[in-house]
Amino acid sequence: MFLASGAYALLMGIISGYPIGAKIVANFRENNLCTKEECERLLAFTNNSGPLFIIGTVGISLFYNSLIGILLFITHILACLTVGFIFRFWKCNKFGKAQGFPLHQSSMHSNKNVSFSNLGEVLSKSISSAISTIFIVGGFVVLFSVILSVLENSHVLSAVNNIFRPVFQLFGINNTELSAGVISGVVELTNGLKQISTVACKNISLNIILCALLLGFGGISILLQVFSITSKTDISIKPYIIGKVLHGIIAAFYTYIFISCFPIFNLNL
Repeated sequence: MFLASGAYALLMGIISGYPIGAKIVANFRENNLCTKEECERLLAFTNNSGPLFIIGTVGISLFYNSLIGILLFITHILACLTVGFIFRFWKCNKFGKAQGFPLHQSSMHSNKNVSFSNLGEVLSKSISSAISTIFIVGGFVVLFSVILSVLENSHVLSAVNNIFRPVFQLFGINNTELSAGVISGVVELTNGLKQISTVACKNISLNIILCALLLGFGGISILLQVFSITSKTDISIKPYIIGKVLHGIIAAFYTYIFISCFPIFNLNL
């Protein structure tokens, strides 16, 4: 049952994008379909950015190159699966012997079956839940766009950029506009990606790698979206934060490998 639930959460998280994976995992816990530890493991790698955003928005709309979008999506998924494998060992001492999976039985039988008599109730709850999620996502995007604008106009982001400049230079990021885009992306993903994509650079692979890093991490805005969803359950947000940091780092590494090993992805001038 855990494998089936995990596969569903992973697939829907990949197809639908942020924060659907977290919403599904939270529903699993609310319905007692998975244990707390299982849900924490799932949450760490099933909440991902979708192909419509990565290929359509980032690749085509921002970089004007669908190949970049495809590369970022491939490395995003590979990094997600890698994080899932790593988190296979999360709190493994609390699981059964059968390859680290629990020995409990699901309480799925306690859920209501959908029939013609309660179809209206089920549809009503589904629509209400979907609308609520849309409002949460939209609200956080607007809120953090305002916060980001305030931080930029008050020169707080510039000050943070100056503080972390030695760290960026250590990784070969000498362009202040790129480093500013990374800091903006850590706060709010879309604005950071847009800023990085507009930086003119002959070594465009650096822009792409930084975008892979931000797409994997997701930003504080998405982190709080997830927290608002999981706060109704007993799921800890800690493994999610660790998982997304790993996701960003691994995605950036995979992107670097692809650009270095496959000439088709090397778009440097």
